[in-house]
Amino acid sequence: MCDFSSYGGPSADVAERKAATNALRDSVSAEAMTTLAPQLQIRTHAIPTRDGAHIEARTYRPLDKPPADPLPVYVHLHGGGFLFGTLASEDAACARVALSTGVLVLNVNYRHTPEHAYPTAWDDVEDAFAWLHDNMAAVGGDPSRVVVGGISAGAYLTASLALEMNLGRVARGRPPIAGLVLMIPAVVHIDCYAPQMAKLKGVEVSSWETCKDAPVLPRAVCRLFMDLLKVEAPDVTDTRMNPGNATVEQVRGLPPTVFGVAGNDPLRDEGLLFAKLLTEAGVPTDVNLFRGVPHGFRRYGDALSECKRWDQVIDDGILWALGKPKAMGVFEIKTE
Repeated sequence: MCDFSSYGGPSADVAERKAATNALRDSVSAEAMTTLAPQLQIRTHAIPTRDGAHIEARTYRPLDKPPADPLPVYVHLHGGGFLFGTLASEDAACARVALSTGVLVLNVNYRHTPEHAYPTAWDDVEDAFAWLHDNMAAVGGDPSRVVVGGISAGAYLTASLALEMNLGRVARGRPPIAGLVLMIPAVVHIDCYAPQMAKLKGVEVSSWETCKDAPVLPRAVCRLFMDLLKVEAPDVTDTRMNPGNATVEQVRGLPPTVFGVAGNDPLRDEGLLFAKLLTEAGVPTDVNLFRGVPHGFRRYGDALSECKRWDQVIDDGILWALGKPKAMGVFEIKTE
């Protein structure tokens, strides 16, 4: 009998895979920027970190906004499993948001695995948030109107930052975040999933099981990304690592939160369960589900009609959060 299973599994050369993925993302973004960049003032910044290093950041301000006017700020944290992503790879996405919403966008290039394990990315985001407020006048932003958002791993970092602020553990003395945008979010470490499963009818109906072989982000790739963080014996109750496992009392008081969740995604249920938790805690929520599409589907551009809706959810979500919405107390999942 034959056994060829040893030829499967993830690539052994993570560095090569990282370089190739980043190069592709950079080139797609650069092409889009040929038409977007002339409409913006773009500035690059170096943000000091607590360990004595610096991370790259970039701001995008629409040229049609008066230079003296402080603008609302949208902090963008990219996706990529904590492994992929560069400053340039996010140029087009950030430029598009700035032009569509009229806000100032701050693109933060936190550090990645495998060179930097947990908690470096978490520390970098907290340091970047503090830097933004320390330099708010220089970048031209309004400290009372800061929305933080992220995609996938970036949404994980967004949720963690907001919850740790809500619990008074970080960014003490800083203005509260005005809103959150969590797109295809991960919010729980792969080894801390028991509280999530306890909220579902059973493992057999969970996205963790039914979407385990989904395109783009099958469960094996989730494991690869988490293993590269090198978190030993993660604590299921650690809210910094597991914001999705927080209690109703811990999330009460979080800012208005927008969710964008992919239907054919192992991360689907943790995103929806976190949205349900926030709704039950009295947090204003706007929950959007993209039915039938996989994690990271936005990469397909015009080939998928839901990509246009993805952009709209982010744009409308930023403006919705800035409008200080009231909690409706109803957990509603919008599918169109």
